[in-house]
Amino acid sequence: MLLIPAIDLKDGKCVRLRQGKMEDDTVFSDDPVMMAKKWVAAGASRLHLVDLNGAFEGKPVNGAVIESIVAACPDVTIQVGGGIRDEDTVQSYLDIGVQYCILGTKAVNAPHFVSDLCLNFPGHIIVGLDAKDGKVAIDGWSKLSRHDVIDLAQHFEKDGVEAIIYTDISRDGMMSGVNTESTVKLARAINIPVIASGGITNLDDIRALCQVADEGIMGAITGRAIYEGTLDFEQGQKLADELCR
Repeated sequence: MLLIPAIDLKDGKCVRLRQGKMEDDTVFSDDPVMMAKKWVAAGASRLHLVDLNGAFEGKPVNGAVIESIVAACPDVTIQVGGGIRDEDTVQSYLDIGVQYCILGTKAVNAPHFVSDLCLNFPGHIIVGLDAKDGKVAIDGWSKLSRHDVIDLAQHFEKDGVEAIIYTDISRDGMMSGVNTESTVKLARAINIPVIASGGITNLDDIRALCQVADEGIMGAITGRAIYEGTLDFEQGQKLADELCR
């Protein structure tokens, strides 16, 4: 199971939000490229980049920083989300070396957009489903939709997405532990991989995820815990490697 460091970009800086609130952010670095190199040196083979400004504005804002990170980490798989609302944006990211583009709000609001992108960019599309109490949240988590997370995931699987990133928004940034129960429930309902997100705090959370990894959970995104030091990334990945062989 992969541990995937999150690098959330706001105004060109590496930050973390609490429960997706732009006004509740903590700046962890003024140099996201240096931070990316740090995680790669610690053993990360995949990075999760989010253009937070882009997510709220509906178009890429931190694209230059993302391009610099991709250039600085050529041997690492990079997935990018935030503000991806058209084919040109996907193409531009793939052109600079991004492997996966993550769709969020537009995937929920315009499901045909997902099928179109999967057709035009096969193997490069991931959908992020952010949920609370089984319902999908949209627009920067400011609204809960009527959509059931499992129903949508099954629909997107048929469209051909590579994976689903599942975030329990009640736990994201709160370091309150992973919601393994709902993550496993989703993973059992689909045949494509699930990447867990939200709530990872320490090695115990890694152990808990490894116990259910064979249900279809390929990785876990970690953010605040590795920045605040409650989880040593290198130790976490080594533990995952040992437990999830």
